[in-house]
Amino acid sequence: MKFKFGVDTFIWSENYGKDDLWIIPKAKELGFEVIDFAISDPYGFPVKEVKDELDRVGIDCVCTTTLTEETNPISPDPDIRKAAVRAVKKCIDICNELGAPILGGVNYAAWGYLTKKPRTQEEWKHGVECMRESAEYAKATGNVNICVECVNRFETHFLNIAEDAVQFCRDVGTDNMKVHLDCFHMIREEKSFSGAVKTCGKKYLGYVHVNENDRGIPGTGLVPFREFFTALKEIGYDGPLVIESFDPSFEELSGNCAIWRKFADTGEELAVEGLKNLKAIAETV
Repeated sequence: MKFKFGVDTFIWSENYGKDDLWIIPKAKELGFEVIDFAISDPYGFPVKEVKDELDRVGIDCVCTTTLTEETNPISPDPDIRKAAVRAVKKCIDICNELGAPILGGVNYAAWGYLTKKPRTQEEWKHGVECMRESAEYAKATGNVNICVECVNRFETHFLNIAEDAVQFCRDVGTDNMKVHLDCFHMIREEKSFSGAVKTCGKKYLGYVHVNENDRGIPGTGLVPFREFFTALKEIGYDGPLVIESFDPSFEELSGNCAIWRKFADTGEELAVEGLKNLKAIAETV
């Protein structure tokens, strides 16, 4: 089984726009088979231009997004929850237009929203209700799977581990709900990489980010990629494995993600070296 490796636009751009179309051919030139568009503003995303360039270059794509406190599905404010559903539906429209089969990321709560308490039953209810409306919209308008990303405790109190994300998908109750696993977050929250993969199984694992424990070059840190890839192979995961990191010069993203030192001279170098390392590890599985 051959893994399909991809790269996230965050490697080059904090807020993907028309000036960033060059990233699409660059990703293919560097040997990636998939590009992940990190949608920071669904209402300003250049859909037509991106679609034309994808068709010209010939590369697959997926999308991810992170919601904000103004578009927070677990907010106690019903107007904010409505705005959240509108934003997710807009991302689904973008996926449909681009032919992207996946909408991953923190699409179930505001990224960085913390109440300093464990999640509540009311938050769970709000999250499930909002997501069900979005998931049903995705089914009615195309074939997009919504993949909820488990992230670490410092970025959300809502979904940290695969077990909770699977339960969230079950509670939403539509067959286009999946889990998005990211190694950077997994090493902080899961007991076992293979265990998390098996908790999801083929039914629920929809998307994977292959990031190192320090967000540095994949394959140079503590993440047990061989164990992870073996587990992915065992469950028959056939989706993309995408490197997501950030150029050291990004101020807002680096601040939000607490990146205080350089792991490579550029984001591109990190991605290229990471791809080489991950392909070598995948060949041993």
